[in-house]
Amino acid sequence: MRGVLLGLLMAALALVDPLRAEPFTTSAPVAFLIDTTTGSVLLDKGADKPIEPAAMAKLMTIAVVAEALRAAETTRETEYVISEQTWRKGGAPSGSATMFAAVKSRVQVDDLLRGVIVQAANDACLALSEGLTGQPEGLVPRMNALAAKIGLQHSQFRNVTGFADPEQLTTARDLALLLAWLRTNEPEIYGIYQEKDFTWNRIRQTNRNPLLTANLGVDAGVTGASETAGYGVIVSAVHGEQHFILVLHGMKSVNERAAEARRVLEWAEGSFRPVTVFGKDEKVAEASVFGGVSATVSLAADRNVDLLVNTQDKEKLSARMLYDGPLEAPVRKGAPVGRLQIQREGQVSLEIPLHAAADIPTGSLPQRAFGAIYELGVGLVQGGHGRR
Repeated sequence: MRGVLLGLLMAALALVDPLRAEPFTTSAPVAFLIDTTTGSVLLDKGADKPIEPAAMAKLMTIAVVAEALRAAETTRETEYVISEQTWRKGGAPSGSATMFAAVKSRVQVDDLLRGVIVQAANDACLALSEGLTGQPEGLVPRMNALAAKIGLQHSQFRNVTGFADPEQLTTARDLALLLAWLRTNEPEIYGIYQEKDFTWNRIRQTNRNPLLTANLGVDAGVTGASETAGYGVIVSAVHGEQHFILVLHGMKSVNERAAEARRVLEWAEGSFRPVTVFGKDEKVAEASVFGGVSATVSLAADRNVDLLVNTQDKEKLSARMLYDGPLEAPVRKGAPVGRLQIQREGQVSLEIPLHAAADIPTGSLPQRAFGAIYELGVGLVQGGHGRR
């Protein structure tokens, strides 16, 4: 892959005159913040580091059950029996998060969903899995299959509850992608995350999302904690036209987790504004073409390239175009060619596919010969540099 530097982001970014301030930092060992509206990554601290999801793994359990509902494999009115195995492992005797479903009782899928989403109930997770597959952990293969389908590149699930397992790992980036997928593809199920409490077996439990009532536009969230993982949280928040997803992991306490999540979201909502860097089909860069009527072809994006820019801190923003080159004629207009990569403080903040903005037909014999001589010369120069 050959990279062509585009230098500092151009005139659109020159309009931003940020104040001088200290760069934002977080106390969380792992943190990831993305604006899904533009795709801009605003904070990346170990976003691809393997982490133990703890109860945040329940997001994938819910995603799989949502797919089963969509496929009419079950319904929200279907009742599943709470087996003794499920009751002992995830119910009242377990000492873990539970909805307190009685052993051998029958519970509707709709209530089990609320048990998982609002109360983080382990008995509800196990009951859903057993009801759909006959085994309390029978949904695990589906969880891993759906993870691959969604594009979670670094996630492996071993149970439906998030109980500690050294082989159950994910990343902050994968968790954010999973929550974004659920929000887009399963809006009805996703809407349950906004419910503030749920009562079952005459026991009322409040939503475990600490920011749901914090006036920060939070519309969903999942927490997780274990002795080995520390305290983690993933939250979704809407602020005007922006939609943020924040993942924090490895905090030391419930209070630190809530306070730091609030601080990061307040920073995001008060520090950034969108800037259109390139318009749809506007020329972004040029790629070399071998054997064509033209030696180059313009590249463009099929949508506006919007980026959130920090108006409070001075940021180092740069961009480059990546493509396999030179391209070989003929090149068809609209053909995928490469990617525009915008970096924030040396980390990738946004990556956009680029396509050829014009047809480049095959050139005449003299043009092809000149192109061959040019490429040979470039190759010799590059080889010479490589030997230094």
